[in-house]
Amino acid sequence: MLPRFVGRLGVADAVTIANAALGFVAVVVAFVDIDLAARLILLAAVADGLDGILARRYGGSDAGPYLDSLADVASFAVAPAVLAFVVVTDGLEIGFETVTGELVLVTAVCSLFVAMAVARLGLYTAYDTADEYTEGVQTTLAATILGAAILASVAGPWLVLAITGTFCYLMVSRIRYPDLLAQDAGIMGVVHVLAILVPEFAGRSFPFALLLLGLAYMTLSPWFYWRQPSRTEATNRSENA
Repeated sequence: MLPRFVGRLGVADAVTIANAALGFVAVVVAFVDIDLAARLILLAAVADGLDGILARRYGGSDAGPYLDSLADVASFAVAPAVLAFVVVTDGLEIGFETVTGELVLVTAVCSLFVAMAVARLGLYTAYDTADEYTEGVQTTLAATILGAAILASVAGPWLVLAITGTFCYLMVSRIRYPDLLAQDAGIMGVVHVLAILVPEFAGRSFPFALLLLGLAYMTLSPWFYWRQPSRTEATNRSENA
């Protein structure tokens, strides 16, 4: 007897499920090789973009949106939180023999990151119906920035903890982030892949470039992105004028 998903799930769903598996592998690897774990999270982000392309090309399934959010919990909520936890506890040489204030703080911030990422994903699935933007920093972007910062070796333990804590608010904020135009997404995608494949090339230039691109989009795009408003946006603006 064949499994239930045979004939119901498509190629895009298979990539989404692989994304979730990458998140789990990143969690396991984080305790052994932090750079490899960061690369796996970045690879999961590539898979997250690829499943959308495949869904548009070959069609999606009714289960697709739910699978996408569930996979993102693994890869862009739990995995980056564990990555941050390991980087901070190792960097500050926090032991686990006794409960200390620093250990409690790090655990609380990383736990809050997971909670807010899950809340963000639920809100996105239920309420974000606009084609041009989304509210709050995307969990994929948060995980990418954390992974790139660690892979570029530019963030110490306290800075990693501060970045993780900042995302706890930004992911559930009302700030509108526009969808990237195809050419901009393509440029970021190329840098993203190079950061995974050759992270140490030219003094870790590609992870650093990916970090800069992610930060630029996060800080500037809600106010200065050059995307032309869609016909729907233009109509809404004229009605509200």
